Amino acid sequence: MDAITKPQGCTNFRLRGLTRLVSRLYDAHIAAAGLKTTQYSLLTHVMRYGALRATDLADHLNLDASTLTRNLKPMIAAGWLTQAEGPDARSRLIRINEAGREKCAEAQRCWRAAQRELNSILGSDRVLELHVLIDESIKRLRETAGARM
Repeated sequence: MDAITKPQGCTNFRLRGLTRLVSRLYDAHIAAAGLKTTQYSLLTHVMRYGALRATDLADHLNLDASTLTRNLKPMIAAGWLTQAEGPDARSRLIRINEAGREKCAEAQRCWRAAQRELNSILGSDRVLELHVLIDESIKRLRETAGARM
């Protein structure tokens, strides 16, 4: 690999810059529903998977337990999610209720607008290429991380 084709600069710095810009775009749209993008993601995952233990939800979202707990508190307080006894005395199940479903539907309209705007700015073909590259990169990194653990 010569100097012209060799990556220059810090990949992490570039990725963080890109994710900050994309996050701002989505945050601006999702805010119209009174949510943060992290809250919308949490609602959609609970809707998709149904009632599940907090540890399982944290795994789906790639979050540590303390971050998930911090993110759940305002959503439970707002009445969008509930936390109840699980299959054993130590576990709690997170469920979405009707208010949460309605909030999720409202936010989904905002998310779609954000997605359309991003597709318009970057071009749908570039966004599709980006999705493939991201998915493949995640898979490779997980495989490598798994081999080291």
